[in-house]
Amino acid sequence: MVNLSLAERLKSHQKNIPQDEPLVEGRLVRMVGLTLEAVGCNLPVGSYCDIESTTGTPVEAEVVGFSGENIFLMPLKNAEGLRPGARVTPNLKAMNVPVGFGLLGRVLDGYGRPLDDKGPLEVDGEASLNGKTLNPLDRHPIDSPLDVGVGAINAMLTVGQGQRMGLFAGSGVGKSVLLGMMTRFTQADITVVGLVGERGREVQEFIEKILGPEGMARSVVIASPADDAPLMRLRAAQLTHSIAEYFRDKGKRVLLLMDSLTRYAQAQREIALAVGEPPATKGYPPSVFAMLPKLVERTGNAAKGQGSITAFYTVLTEGDDQQDPIADAARAILDGHVVLSRRLAEEGHYPAIDIEASISRAMPQIVTSEHLARVYRFKQLYAKYQQNQDLISVGAYTQGSDQEIDLSIALMPVMRQFLQQGLDEQLDLLTSNQRLELLAKNMQLASEG
Repeated sequence: MVNLSLAERLKSHQKNIPQDEPLVEGRLVRMVGLTLEAVGCNLPVGSYCDIESTTGTPVEAEVVGFSGENIFLMPLKNAEGLRPGARVTPNLKAMNVPVGFGLLGRVLDGYGRPLDDKGPLEVDGEASLNGKTLNPLDRHPIDSPLDVGVGAINAMLTVGQGQRMGLFAGSGVGKSVLLGMMTRFTQADITVVGLVGERGREVQEFIEKILGPEGMARSVVIASPADDAPLMRLRAAQLTHSIAEYFRDKGKRVLLLMDSLTRYAQAQREIALAVGEPPATKGYPPSVFAMLPKLVERTGNAAKGQGSITAFYTVLTEGDDQQDPIADAARAILDGHVVLSRRLAEEGHYPAIDIEASISRAMPQIVTSEHLARVYRFKQLYAKYQQNQDLISVGAYTQGSDQEIDLSIALMPVMRQFLQQGLDEQLDLLTSNQRLELLAKNMQLASEG
């Protein structure tokens, strides 16, 4: 097999195949790992086909690449029952997904089919799985804050309506818990939740314990657990965004939550490596870094007076490495990031938000200059204490040596209490800002005293 890049294969294929050539059946000639290879079809990349199976149920697959006259396929589900020479039949259905207000309260798989037992879907129509590109000049700027119900974020990392934020943390630090808090507390018309590539048991827990009946009534959940085929996980992420786009186009304020962006990238890595794309950065092929911005840019504000999609993506930093390739790429394309600290979590500090490492890029445009000044003063004292924590802990610091350190030591218990919050406790935007203002006054009095 000639070692060509995917772009070269596409160019060669489109040049050699006439546009009016009819689609024909082919035969399965090879299966290596996740990749199927068929000959005799002239299907374009992104189209679907059905592969004959000994089980009696055809295996649906998507064309993900080609080399010469052979096409590479990836099954959407288990490839059980395939055999050499199996018939490959083109499936001409479009890559569309069901949309409509009838999806509220429902749980779907990556294909848009119901996973619950509530009967068939009541939909208003179909939308493209790949969405549509918005003219950046048509987007309404982020100019109004969004109440997420978490005090530390509302006050210190204020989120704007239409902003895209990332929740960065290693495994077991509390990403999903924080995501659940925002699901319950955020003031939005509709919530669209994508559980992509995570543990299957978390789906039921998220629906029953985090959303609850009231939250589920205004939510759509798309679930594709870790044991799904990589293509199904990719579809689940795209479906999550297509549904959110539909509600945004209807003028709704949409909250999109996706857990996780890392699993989406890993699914694309599995597919790209299987079709021969070379790994570039720590095992991730270039197509992964090309697909991330395409997905994220589908969210945000529409034109003025229309709806918005405020998005939160969880990003798994493997080994708590903030320079992980996916984490680094996500930081560059998102409008801010909330970093969760394993050290804080181990100390029982919840939510374990590392205020020093977190930032909201839209915050200066949506809060007052006085608010920003309070946040900067808080961070200065907090950072001063963290920088000298070792000296303070072992008693090597002598009180009176530095006025700023003395002030940070005196205020640290209050500052830590300010950043903590119970899992079932809601702190709205107004209350969070009032607490910060009171804390700022105490800081001022302490520094003057």
